[in-house]
Amino acid sequence: MTRIEEAFSSAGRPLFIAFIVAGDPDLERSVAAARALIEGGADIIELGVPFSDPVADGPVIQRADVRALEAGATPEMVFEIVRRIRQFSTVPVVLLTYYNIVHHRGISRFYREAGVAGVDGILIADMPVEESGPVMKVAAKSGIDQIYMVCETTSPDRLERILENAKGFLYLVSHMGVTGVLSALPSGATAIVRDIRGKTRLPLAVGFGVATPAHAEELYQAGADAAIAGSVIVEIIEKYKDDPESMRESLKKYAISMRAATNRRAGA
Repeated sequence: MTRIEEAFSSAGRPLFIAFIVAGDPDLERSVAAARALIEGGADIIELGVPFSDPVADGPVIQRADVRALEAGATPEMVFEIVRRIRQFSTVPVVLLTYYNIVHHRGISRFYREAGVAGVDGILIADMPVEESGPVMKVAAKSGIDQIYMVCETTSPDRLERILENAKGFLYLVSHMGVTGVLSALPSGATAIVRDIRGKTRLPLAVGFGVATPAHAEELYQAGADAAIAGSVIVEIIEKYKDDPESMRESLKKYAISMRAATNRRAGA
């Protein structure tokens, strides 16, 4: 059983997945941000691998990518961040990346180095399942769960192929568009959970626009196994990038509030 499988199977409640851009605003503060989120109760850490053209991301995460790249972020820095997280936590770590980064480093090398560093899952945002054969073979050899995104426009045929190949959990996109904080979840967020729920035993994690405990609870009530918050966390990092102590305190406080939503659902 992988660490991701263990996290979902042993919790007895929904999970809170926290996203940050690896290397934002630099290596040390990125590790400190991950630690604060874990101390606050994050069940899984999702690290965005900085990229110059993150087509799935809104302006908040795009700015974080720029800060990380200007600080010298590379895949090696990302793996170093994972290694440092492993020094104080066994919480699963998932990478969200783009195929160009993986291809440029070499698929086998990227996955081998990720596995050695302690990565548990990888999601390649722009990789169609139809073209994922070589990656799937390497992922299996490296002991890494290959995670896929599903959205409301995913065709039945493509969904079937994704369900045949996906490991760890399914990343459900709450709405069409890019990442970013929403004041209210779109109706499609709960609809996609209910639609996919009866088609797979894989855990369902919902991202894009998720920002508050109320959002998380709404998703949990619909049957989601995890809520993924990203832009709201990256906004905190951006706000306090020059005040590390306030950053840590604010991130931990936020994680505590999101973890409390999972506990309330467990007691419902």
